[in-house]
Amino acid sequence: MNASSAKERRALILQLLEQKEEVQVTEISRQTGISEVTIRKDLTILQNRHLLLRTRGGAMRKPVENNNEETALDRKRLFNIKDKQRIGEEAVKLIKDGDFIMLDSGTTTLEVARNLGQFNHLRILTNAMNIATELMQYKRFDVVLLGGNVRINSHSMVGPLALSVLRNFRGYKLFLGVDSFSMENGVSTPDLEEALLNQVMVQQAGKVIAVFDSSKFNKRSYVHVADVRELDYVITDRAIPVGLPSKLKAAGVEVRMV
Repeated sequence: MNASSAKERRALILQLLEQKEEVQVTEISRQTGISEVTIRKDLTILQNRHLLLRTRGGAMRKPVENNNEETALDRKRLFNIKDKQRIGEEAVKLIKDGDFIMLDSGTTTLEVARNLGQFNHLRILTNAMNIATELMQYKRFDVVLLGGNVRINSHSMVGPLALSVLRNFRGYKLFLGVDSFSMENGVSTPDLEEALLNQVMVQQAGKVIAVFDSSKFNKRSYVHVADVRELDYVITDRAIPVGLPSKLKAAGVEVRMV
């Protein structure tokens, strides 16, 4: 394996730390083909971003208080970045000029936002500050950012004000970010306020398009968001577990793999 950019190199390092609590510089170099000098520089940068802890000769995963805690957005953004980019490119094929869409918060929905340059006019609703900032570059879309309380981990707006504003809108194409997914439990998330907002998004959408990479399959978080049958599309990568595409199709969900 060989990473072609600094972002990809650092994503590989963090993915290795997801598999093992601690890794050595020599081990990372052997598995990735990256020089030890470059790896040490990357480890220092990642430590400065609070994404890992340096150790003698390597690095260790930064401890969290429980296994269901959300990964910080800066760290999430690096995970499976190529898959997320391809998912974003595929998702916009479901959009046409003049559409009313909603972009949920998340690193994959951010990639959807980054692929909207081909359109002349869209009405866009979002609960994510970073996505609203991304959309500002186009200078030709009608963008509504929900108000409310700011969640630092996801840059999203939640709470009573966000819910109150959201209830004024219906019939949009929802691009839903996903923390955890299983056939038995549907979509779930570790945060209650985020889940309450997502539930209303789904209820009032005209179409629900779940966009997420295959690392989210066969997982369950604390709070339920939506049943499988509430989804119209799932857009994911080709590492989806065997048998799941046929199960999703049987549940009435169209699956697109990239």
